[in-house]
Amino acid sequence: MRSATDHQTFRARFNPLIKPYLVLYGAAVMAMTLVLLPLAVVWVCGIGQWWASHYFEKLECELGPKMLRFRKGILFQVEKSIPLENIQDVTFIEGPILRQFNLSTIKFETAGQSMGQAHDMTLVGIIDAEAFRTRILEARELLRSGAMQPRVQSAIENEQIVLLRNIKERLDDIANLLRNRKP
Repeated sequence: MRSATDHQTFRARFNPLIKPYLVLYGAAVMAMTLVLLPLAVVWVCGIGQWWASHYFEKLECELGPKMLRFRKGILFQVEKSIPLENIQDVTFIEGPILRQFNLSTIKFETAGQSMGQAHDMTLVGIIDAEAFRTRILEARELLRSGAMQPRVQSAIENEQIVLLRNIKERLDDIANLLRNRKP
């Protein structure tokens, strides 16, 4: 297992048990309304299993040195990229139903959002989610501290240094002339 100090991309793996969880979650939502109860049976017996398998295949989550990228979806593919410096908090959730499937949820709160959008991204089913959460927080702190960004002087800064040295030389010349000047 690589540490957050590695400047490489880390790809999270998802637990295959997310597939039956998604099927049962969808069926439970449908069963809550009597109108969709027959559809819940069809969902559990076939369509939901097909959907969950394809959804699982499309799940991706990568942690890079500066950004967290997440991709999901079958018909409508969603890809979100969150700069690590914008992540304010990473919440780890493990409820009783998720625990039955050996799953957990990670929610991200990012800077600059309204109260209605406090959680910018939610990930369900990452294997070893607590360690992944820790890895994200470590990478964020390294980025904030500047440890991952070595300081490189720009061309403008170099020109300014040369100019300041020239000014210093001229001032030294003026000081010498004033010292050698006879009253």
